[in-house]
Amino acid sequence: DAWFDTGSHRAGAGFVRRVAELAEAAGHHPDVDLRATGVHLRLFSHDVGRLTGRDVALARGISGVAADLGLRADPSAVQRMQLAIDASDTAALMPFWQAAFRYDRVEEDHLADPLGRHPRIWFQEMDAPRPLRNRIHLDAGTPGELVADRTIALQAAGGRIAYENEWWRTVADAEGNEVDVFPLAAGYGSFDDPEAGDWRTMLTAAVHYPTSSFGAGVALLEAAAALADDAGLPLMVDLRYVGVTVDGGKDQHEAEGFVDLARAVQAAAHALGLVADPAEVRDFQVGVDALDIAPVQEFWRVALGYVADPRPGLHDLYDPRRLNPPVFFQQMDEPREQRNRIHVDLFVPADQAQARVAAAVAAGGRVTYDAEAPDWWTLADPEGNELDIAVTVGRAERAG
Repeated sequence: DAWFDTGSHRAGAGFVRRVAELAEAAGHHPDVDLRATGVHLRLFSHDVGRLTGRDVALARGISGVAADLGLRADPSAVQRMQLAIDASDTAALMPFWQAAFRYDRVEEDHLADPLGRHPRIWFQEMDAPRPLRNRIHLDAGTPGELVADRTIALQAAGGRIAYENEWWRTVADAEGNEVDVFPLAAGYGSFDDPEAGDWRTMLTAAVHYPTSSFGAGVALLEAAAALADDAGLPLMVDLRYVGVTVDGGKDQHEAEGFVDLARAVQAAAHALGLVADPAEVRDFQVGVDALDIAPVQEFWRVALGYVADPRPGLHDLYDPRRLNPPVFFQQMDEPREQRNRIHVDLFVPADQAQARVAAAVAAGGRVTYDAEAPDWWTLADPEGNELDIAVTVGRAERAG
């Protein structure tokens, strides 16, 4: 993984165009995440399931292009979130979570977003039952027309509806781990405008266009980048070999002018002959219940390197580069003095890990396990919710 600061969507798109030329020549294509301030690139040989010499060679070429353009990588910006579920019966739970996010099963104990945009979910054996309700749950934003089918699939996979209101439905797996599925409200889930009808609104507004080639995806990325800069609004434009997802980010579609931008992006996609696929639109968020929100939120802000949403009355954190999902905090009425069955893993570069651990401890956390350091540390926030800070390089080297 690498992050390059570019300063604008357009400058980032120019960098991506140069990278795409290298990729086409090599017959090997990176995952590309374009943001308002930079570009994130991920290299992985999907055909063999590991890093290979092809990835190393393309990485060298990309670094050369970046140097030619005067761009520098920022290692401190590279991190990846993963969710872990402790289970008594992993085989029984995996189909539920596969249905919740329409993920692929990629290993015996791992589920992954087929587009690689959202965190993986992995499962580990739980030594003894922990029957109380978790303090961490996940949100699964779903195109409105698919929510009913998603609920049916969750129930078929052993889920039960634990709560429902006009906006969302909480569904619990066979061991009580919860996911909120939304939107439910009639008339919510898309823009009331056929010229922006490809888009789906959840926590965010997003659209996915399958493409027949990497080059076609680059063309849409360039068009969306120019439109976003002209509108003065940030967009997330995620390019994969199979297609492009354009995403406004949580609540950003409420900004003045966003619907006009959505119309323009849709028109550009149609001009390129692209047809949207709502089934590939996903939204992901992590929720934390807390008795005293302020200190818990501060721990997670520092530990994740996130930014607090400044809007009054909200307790949200977001990745400043919008590469990892939002985390939000909600009031808990009574203590649940049990270790969660869900925890967060954060993979960071080896040269960043110890400083991140130290910062998290200074922000009110405590180290509860460090026998595997410097490969990973387990930390707990002031109310016992756990985060593993792990070194990507160490684990990847052992795996490959």
